[in-house]
Amino acid sequence: MIPQFKNRFEKLGFSVLSPIQEAVYEPLKNGDSVLGLAPTGSGKTLGFVVPILERLEPEQGIQAIIIAPSQELAMQLTGVTRSFATLVNLKVTSVTGGANVKRQLEQLKKHPEVVIGTPGRLLNLIEDRKLKTHNVQTVIVDEADDLLDGETFDTVRTILQNVPAEVQLGFFSATETPILSDLQKWFGMPVRRIDVRAKDHTQGEVRHGLMEVSNAKKASLLGRLSSVKQFKGLVFFNHVGALQQTKSTLTHHHVPVAVLTADQRQTERQKALTDFRLGRVKLLLSTDVAARGLDIAKLPAVVNFDLPETANIYTHRVGRTGRMGEPGQVINFGDDHDLRDLKRLLKDTDYQLVPVYYQDHQITTSLKAETTQPVDADQVAIPEAKTAGQARGSIDAPTEATRQPRVKASLPAPTRKKKGHHKHLKRKGMRHKHIKEAEQNDHMSD
Repeated sequence: MIPQFKNRFEKLGFSVLSPIQEAVYEPLKNGDSVLGLAPTGSGKTLGFVVPILERLEPEQGIQAIIIAPSQELAMQLTGVTRSFATLVNLKVTSVTGGANVKRQLEQLKKHPEVVIGTPGRLLNLIEDRKLKTHNVQTVIVDEADDLLDGETFDTVRTILQNVPAEVQLGFFSATETPILSDLQKWFGMPVRRIDVRAKDHTQGEVRHGLMEVSNAKKASLLGRLSSVKQFKGLVFFNHVGALQQTKSTLTHHHVPVAVLTADQRQTERQKALTDFRLGRVKLLLSTDVAARGLDIAKLPAVVNFDLPETANIYTHRVGRTGRMGEPGQVINFGDDHDLRDLKRLLKDTDYQLVPVYYQDHQITTSLKAETTQPVDADQVAIPEAKTAGQARGSIDAPTEATRQPRVKASLPAPTRKKKGHHKHLKRKGMRHKHIKEAEQNDHMSD
């Protein structure tokens, strides 16, 4: 690694390279095409950014393209890449869908060496001959398992058909899909596979919790979780409709939240992320647009308001917490049936799913000692597994003897001052006065 980058690494607090960074450095520096597989939060971005930048030359036009699945990830990649590129007089620009295209064209006229963007906008600019690719020597496909799936697969292939045939390719992902085993077939060149998932231990301790709650009470419970000291959660939804309804409920009860969805303007999405990162709001409600690649430093918790449909989606969602050695908490909402299905979905993974509870404004793995007194109204419980082995199997339906009491979890109702309140009291006082006078008159007549 060149001295400028090494010093930058040290200023960022890194003393040694992570497993993925060390494994891909020499192959990428030598121009080899690679597939890099590593856990979420293990430093994949710097793993490909540093060796690629070391191969580029200033003032030679666009030499590297990095493709990202979302605007947020593209902007994040741009920030990281630019912080290193400026050390060696290289320019970086981003081109993403939803942003001002005229402004992006102005940036391209400055002849950057690195362009980072979303596939649709990159392809549009290439086809319009606004983005010159004749000098491109490296293309990186970040979150490759996602980009090489569905419609974006064809878009990525078309982009690669518009760059020189001898281009170097880099594919990076935290999870593997079948297409990643057939890269040579689809892209016509050998791709070296580098998988460090088994030996990478950079992720911090993350607790994966199950919290039983009905659909009708999820929003209320989420609002209560926000009262936990130092709690800040990225909350995932499967559908925008449920997200917006939950936002309305929380806002009505004065719980500040931010929202991140694909149909927002870029400025709105950026503001939501900024407010969340700076702690202005404790809850960021999002669809899976935020599930991939986003790095939110020291994020305490991820909440699956809606449970994911695949194990891969679960991996990417929960990978937002516990990054670079920091501890994390995952909370999965659902009724008994939902949580049982989640156990089945993840039975072949290493995730240890355990019951967690909200009690006394804390998230805990155990309840207070049983008592004959009424249960605290803040308590929301799920049945504990009978044996440790059940933590990775299915959740048995609790019997009447073992079932924990289900208690309503509700947000405090907004207080409103009643109109005519003092007038009502005045009339009530006058009524008592007349009754007393009538009693005195009756007594005198007797």
